[in-house]
Amino acid sequence: MVKYFSFVACIFLLPNVSCKKALSSANTTVLEQYFETNILTKNFAVTLATDSTADITSDYTGEIFVLLETDLYHGPLQATKNGVVYMGTWSANSDYSQLIITLPDPPAEFAFLSRAWRFTSKNVPTMALSPWGSTAPIALQMTRQ
Repeated sequence: MVKYFSFVACIFLLPNVSCKKALSSANTTVLEQYFETNILTKNFAVTLATDSTADITSDYTGEIFVLLETDLYHGPLQATKNGVVYMGTWSANSDYSQLIITLPDPPAEFAFLSRAWRFTSKNVPTMALSPWGSTAPIALQMTRQ
């Protein structure tokens, strides 16, 4: 009787395990497609940047940022300021909840952008970000151009 019960349990559990894996894989594919279609290789401009109580949005006027694609989880980042192109890097985690931006120190305002961010919204055309692992009153919004 125990052998029969074990056999029946395996028959019912095995398809559920495969379905969960397939569902997880399909969900990842949807996230990857969304990120590739709406974020990668698109021009973004900073439309809101606040550091504590200071609004520093004007520091980014006229600057364009593009996440270039090496693969769907990391690549070079191109920042254009006053016609000068600066290169950095970006990376995302597997569920695209985190975006790590690394830019060179000059210009000075790049230091604010160079950190691990968490997405608070990815409602295109605007990405809303706040610091990863912090409750500091820092916010960044970038809007697709």
